[in-house]
Amino acid sequence: MPLSHRPVQPADIATLCSFPQSADELFYMFPKATYPLTSAQLSEAIAQRSGSTVIEADGAIVGFANFYKAEYDGVCALGNVVVAPTARGQGVARYLVQCMIALAREDFAAREIWVSCFNHNTAGLLLYPQLGFVPFGIEERRAPDGSRVALVQMKQVLG
Repeated sequence: MPLSHRPVQPADIATLCSFPQSADELFYMFPKATYPLTSAQLSEAIAQRSGSTVIEADGAIVGFANFYKAEYDGVCALGNVVVAPTARGQGVARYLVQCMIALAREDFAAREIWVSCFNHNTAGLLLYPQLGFVPFGIEERRAPDGSRVALVQMKQVLG
């Protein structure tokens, strides 16, 4: 499956809103949103963030991410990371994160890229270290049902 990336466009929003398949998946992608994800919620997040990027395979959108923090010559923090249900387990997330690392380096001259991952998000917890991210902190958060969850913070120093 050949993958490509490009900046998000308004016409992409409805498709992206269909990616989180449950309240838990939306919580991993976008903790402040309420399920189901709406175009208004996602559009507002995109307007407040930087580097919003979609991944395409054979003309279909299969992934999305952006930076909720993007400081020139500083830190970029990756957020809203999500892969289409039909494309999971096929390397899309790996390609997406690698694209975002390159974007942080090239467009923001970032020295570090950070990502946070909830303890129940096994796929993310296994992927990020494979791509060079190292845990540096854990914060307690509350899941939508009020239960305690751990938010594992990871970073990669960009050479």
